[in-house]
Amino acid sequence: MSVGAPPLAAEARLEGVNNPNLLPPGPPVPVLDVAGYLTPGDVKRLTAEVESLQRDTGVKLRVLAQAYPQTPGLAVKDYWNVDDDTVVFVADPGLGNILNFSVGGNIDLDVPPSFWTRLANKYGTKFYWSDKGEQASISAAVSAIDQCLREEPGRLKCSKIADYDDGSDFKSADVKSSSGGGFFGF
Repeated sequence: MSVGAPPLAAEARLEGVNNPNLLPPGPPVPVLDVAGYLTPGDVKRLTAEVESLQRDTGVKLRVLAQAYPQTPGLAVKDYWNVDDDTVVFVADPGLGNILNFSVGGNIDLDVPPSFWTRLANKYGTKFYWSDKGEQASISAAVSAIDQCLREEPGRLKCSKIADYDDGSDFKSADVKSSSGGGFFGF
């Protein structure tokens, strides 16, 4: 794109939203579904998974299912006390790829950036979530992140993405894709 040219639609940035009114009252919860993609059972199961991950690894995985512009947006930073040990996973099909991540600095040092791209390419595409549903994309991504962050440090850490089998189980599979995906910055 040349200097001074108007941005193309695909390159335009979404306006920032800061709507704390969409946050639930009381103590912070690690899984927020303001879009209604998840059942109460899904939220309970995912909450248990992310709480176990935090307890075992110290990594705070936080999940926000939204439909922009109906989102708490920037308000989640304070709500969740986002820091260098936090991964904020925003599930929003309106952003193109339903899987979007903001990765804390300490995690960025431990997990190769290609993991997030490969994860988004596997479970975040419109083809995947249109066929399986938003819930399947969200659940598969949380389980893949959980598996990755529990792996031993080293050259092969997070080199495999869990296979999702209609919600019944996850199996490890090598993913060859390394391009695309998206990151959701605050």
